This record gives sequence, structure tokens and C-alpha cells, in this order.
Amino acid sequence: MTNPAPAIDFEKMDGLVPGVVQDNATGEILMLGFLNPPSYAKSLESGFVTFWSRTRQKLWMKGETSGNRLRIVSAATDCDNDTLVFKVVVEGDGLVCHEGTVSCFTKPIALSTPATEEVQSGK
Repeated sequence: MTNPAPAIDFEKMDGLVPGVVQDNATGEILMLGFLNPPSYAKSLESGFVTFWSRTRQKLWMKGETSGNRLRIVSAATDCDNDTLVFKVVVEGDGLVCHEGTVSCFTKPIALSTPATEEVQSGK
């Protein structure tokens, strides 16, 4: 018997929750999108991550045109039930980002604090 899905708190962010997408095999964070109740239900029903497009104001399944769909292996929520994490297998050529990269997180930000300097230098 499986546990019922927890109630997701869509009210904190005016009907949306962030959805982090993580590669099931490598653990790499691939992208972040937003879900509303219908896109969350569609994700669970279809087995593929479906987001709410804030700019187009409609549901969109990642990869519906590129073929790089995000097949859900597992899903979890955080302790406050207001953020989702989807572990996925990427179908297609594996390039999740619209810029043609595996992950959307490819632009490093330089940090200059004592803690980061210690970590970077191996101290």
C-alpha cells in the first residue's frame, strides 16, 4: 500500500510552488519551474513533469516539442509542503535547457567570502 500524496501548500506563493528537477542517476540539478494544482496533478497522472508557464499562462510539459521530456522516477516535498523535487530520467538527447545544455545552471557566480575561500582552497 502506498502513502497518499501530501497536500501541497499552493497558497504561500499565490497558487504556485517551485519544482526542482534533479537527474536521478547523477543528482545534478537540471532546472527549476513552477507548478500550480493542475500542473501538479498532470505531472502525477502522466509521469512526466508538467509546469505552469508564468509567461504564457498555460500548462507546458517540458520536452513536448524538443523530445527531452522529464520522466519522473520519484517525487518529494519539503517539510513545509511548499516546494517539490522531481528525480527524473531525461528522454531524448538529454539537453534540458533551452540553451542546449544538460542543466540550466551553467553560469557560475564568483563569491568572495572567507567561508567560500576556505572551501575552495581545501582548508
